[in-house]
Amino acid sequence: MNFTKTIENIFKRVLPSPFTIAVLLTLLTIFLAFFFTESNSDNHFVSILKHWENGIWNSKLLVFAYQMILILVLGHVLVLSKPIDKLISKLVVFTTSTASAVVLVSFTTMLVAFLNWGLGLIFGAILARKVAEYAQRNNIPINYPIIGAAGYVGLMVWHSGMSGSAPLDAAGNGRIKELLANTTSISVSELPDMIATSSTTFSYWNLILFATILLIIPFFLYFIAKKTTPTQLNLPEYQFNTEPKDLIGAEKLDHSKILAWIFGGLLFIVFCFKYGASALQLNFTLNAINLLMLSLALIFHSKFSSFFKALEEAIKGTAGILIQFPLYFGIMGIMTATGMVTQISDFFVSIATETTLPIFTFMSAGLVNIFVPSGGGQWVIQGPIVLESALKLGVPLPKAIMALAYGDQITNMLQPFWALPLLGITKLKAREILPYTLLLLLVGSVIYILGLLIF
Repeated sequence: MNFTKTIENIFKRVLPSPFTIAVLLTLLTIFLAFFFTESNSDNHFVSILKHWENGIWNSKLLVFAYQMILILVLGHVLVLSKPIDKLISKLVVFTTSTASAVVLVSFTTMLVAFLNWGLGLIFGAILARKVAEYAQRNNIPINYPIIGAAGYVGLMVWHSGMSGSAPLDAAGNGRIKELLANTTSISVSELPDMIATSSTTFSYWNLILFATILLIIPFFLYFIAKKTTPTQLNLPEYQFNTEPKDLIGAEKLDHSKILAWIFGGLLFIVFCFKYGASALQLNFTLNAINLLMLSLALIFHSKFSSFFKALEEAIKGTAGILIQFPLYFGIMGIMTATGMVTQISDFFVSIATETTLPIFTFMSAGLVNIFVPSGGGQWVIQGPIVLESALKLGVPLPKAIMALAYGDQITNMLQPFWALPLLGITKLKAREILPYTLLLLLVGSVIYILGLLIF
């Protein structure tokens, strides 16, 4: 416990807020570009600032930012629907001890997070809270912190799942060429138009690694839970109430189940016609995932009033992404236009081989995630470096992309940023779940590194 308290204090002392980190990274990039790159213009500093400004307002990247916000919001909205609430209520009855609870929470949370990271994040938090409430009502002694940690494990599989930023963005037509368009050493004509998710998220080796994590993590938590002691519980019931009061006139339309079902069903039909064939081939894009989630959210909530109340609750968690992403885009604008991407990739090429580059990518992605706690933002900054390095060393691009995804997701067990929604719902403190998430970080890292070496 003293060790984890030390880790928590280090984070408080060394790491400022994610927005402040984004600003500091921007200033650092400007500094490095000024002193270590060359310019064709007379005023190098002004040209760097122009590259930065162009990156901030890059229209295609701003679309990407909005897509990532929707993935988080719509996943959260879905969890707050009645069908999901009923599912959670049915799951908690299997709680008989701390050991059974951690298996239940971790296994189901990872399954849900593989489908959608926003859905998994909030689902795991609410499930952990409901398990604790059930244990409290039925006088079942449990260790609540380890159950809270089990509710957070979805963040160690999300980026290799169906809503992973890197594989989904790479699956967009023309996105690989856009990311590397301003590099000097790679011909755009040699690049693929896209990398289908059938080669990344749904590749046999990624599914094997996910299945391995899905089995080993609950078993590991079960073993640890057997050695824990029960903690005191004093939790009020967590409720998301959307029941209407007296309705008059047009307000009834906001609470009409028929209207919500018709519109949600219409969106689902559009999804089937537009993306159905690709989905059957296991090829998903950000637009396809978001359209599917929006249609299901409307159908599950069955009323616009319930949907919008959940939307207001979910959108609170998007503030960081909304303002930080443009800063990351500015960093990318500088790095690509000044040739920094090529310089960094050349360095990795000089110290790595075809075998070791995925391991270097995994480790560097884990480190970058500490400072850039956003998979989408990290992909924008680090993606071009990883792709160019992989092309130079002959590493398959799908493997390089997933190495970045694995490294990014595993250090979420150390990075407290995305744990904030879970801590708010469960009423736990970071130092209470950190002892267990640190152990999960070690176990998960071993699995992913072995997977990168084997496959």
